[in-house]
Amino acid sequence: MCCYMACVVIIGLVFARRANQSTENYFLGGRSLGPWIAAMSAEASDMSGWLLMGLPGVAYWCGVADAAWTAIGLGVGTYINWLLVAKRLRSYSVVAGDAITIPEFFSARFKEKKKVLLTISAVFILIFFTVYASSCFVTCGKLFSTLFGLSYHSMMIAGALFVIFYTVLGGFLAESASDFMQSIVMIFALGVILITGTAAAGGPAAVAQNIRAIPGFTSFFGIAQPVMENGVQQVSGGAPVFGEAGSYGLLTILSTLSWGLGYFGVPQVLLRFMAIRKASELKKSRRIATVWCAVSLASAVLIGMIGRALYPTALQTSSEAENIFVVLSTNLLPPLLAGVVMAGILAATISSSDSYLLIAASAFAKNIYQGVLRRDASDKKVLWVSRLMLLAISAVGILVALDENSVIFTLVAFAWAGFGATFGPIMLLSLFWKRTTWRGAVAGMVSGAVTVFIWKLCLKPLGGAFGVYELLPAFLVSLAFIVGVSLLDKEPAPEIAAEFEEAKRMAAEA
Repeated sequence: MCCYMACVVIIGLVFARRANQSTENYFLGGRSLGPWIAAMSAEASDMSGWLLMGLPGVAYWCGVADAAWTAIGLGVGTYINWLLVAKRLRSYSVVAGDAITIPEFFSARFKEKKKVLLTISAVFILIFFTVYASSCFVTCGKLFSTLFGLSYHSMMIAGALFVIFYTVLGGFLAESASDFMQSIVMIFALGVILITGTAAAGGPAAVAQNIRAIPGFTSFFGIAQPVMENGVQQVSGGAPVFGEAGSYGLLTILSTLSWGLGYFGVPQVLLRFMAIRKASELKKSRRIATVWCAVSLASAVLIGMIGRALYPTALQTSSEAENIFVVLSTNLLPPLLAGVVMAGILAATISSSDSYLLIAASAFAKNIYQGVLRRDASDKKVLWVSRLMLLAISAVGILVALDENSVIFTLVAFAWAGFGATFGPIMLLSLFWKRTTWRGAVAGMVSGAVTVFIWKLCLKPLGGAFGVYELLPAFLVSLAFIVGVSLLDKEPAPEIAAEFEEAKRMAAEA
């Protein structure tokens, strides 16, 4: 693992000089990414540690339904995002003032003068990426404390400090190059554990026989329900105790599938669309990204189920269940190979946290500091402000991650919903509906973000129909506000309409 971390630092050093030449290089890599790096770095930065810990943990805890429908939604969302959004955004971001950040694109798209949309976008990016960063720090803490037997807090902080150092060093190019390497390590780790775990359990038939005994565990339309006491699953006769299978109806399935909607609004993926060197290479990137995503998600779900068959009572809380990948690795593999596989979790965490920190820092430095507060700020000063902001965001993320009972999947789900509802609808309509107006964009962005908070904190605890994943209702609310306000507003200026047609033409020719 130390060797792996050294490789990551070397990549940062290699790209540091080029990254510091300009803010465009530091934040977007000078639009120079090839199709392989664009595709695999996008997926690696998107998936994060929850792919190797959070998703297998859900499958281990309550069976196939929740994990599999989530994976299906994400797989479909990945393909549609690369198919519809990638080429149009690559072209439009160049036409609209050569924008290098998502807030900058929205601001330029609607030709705003007072930078209201830019500021709102940057603020929400700061909020949701801070939650995202904290989920990565939780992953580091759980991984290192489980492996080395040291305290969660010290390991979490040590992991966070390494990520901060590396991200400050090399910027977007270093992040993308290392994410490419990390995507390979992640898929290797998943494959090794899937094959080894299946063999250790006696083969697929033996795994299926063991987990079928759990009510609802293997059903796509039911869900296993661990019997709990004081937050801990009960064990009887050496076996975990489960109650009657819970129902998993159509509304719940739609709610879980709605994870796919998040892709239209997550900046770490959208920036790869903007950064690829040629729009014509996006077709190849789409195929690479879709295959990688499908294989990795399916493997993660199966690993959680295999883990329940092999170690049915090893992990007795929903938070502990997220360590099943670590348990399988350390128990089934020789130490050297286990170290390589554990580096896969570190890879997943680093590949995401560096993206989150860099994009959040750029949202403040490039969009708020230079875009609103100090418009004459030099590139050098913007880079320094970005690094200071990165440290501040990291500090808040560490504070959020101090709770060692945090569930990675829950933290990621909230931040994912935030981005999907805040930026997804306005991204789609900005690219494909010429009638979208500035007021509609502001209304949609604010209503989507506010609905996520209200639904998550106030309505979801009521259960029933309100128990759906907050992304689905918030996405629909945002869409309704954008369309409604835009239709009530006057039509966009001819200049904006002309740019829309130009971007459409460029995308069609690419």
